[in-house]
Amino acid sequence: MALHDTSAAYGVPMPISAAAERVGTTPRMLRYREGLGLLPRTQEQPTGRGHRHRRFTEEDVRTIATGLELEREFDIPPAALAFALRVLSEPEVLARVRAHGERLGRLAPAPARALDFEKQKAMRLLGRRP
Repeated sequence: MALHDTSAAYGVPMPISAAAERVGTTPRMLRYREGLGLLPRTQEQPTGRGHRHRRFTEEDVRTIATGLELEREFDIPPAALAFALRVLSEPEVLARVRAHGERLGRLAPAPARALDFEKQKAMRLLGRRP
């Protein structure tokens, strides 16, 4: 995705409105994506009256643009990308989704150990179901 050029100085963190313009979306959509966990984490401390005015670096903008590209390329909503990241980062969620895929017949059962794989292979060669 080509980032839209703005007058924001490169190397200087920018406000949400400038970041949204750079990636071709709105500040509201960036806040939505932040709520889903699709924006890079910030190390900034709150400013003003306890409100955090998020500033975006060039790296943040590139990361956001990459997420938007994935959503467009695979025709998925932001919530689907957020869930995919959750599946990849939480082993328990991954196991439950994998088990569901196996029950649906969309995924082959994964052998738990190398010995299980060898046992299944031997049983198939003998013409028996494991």
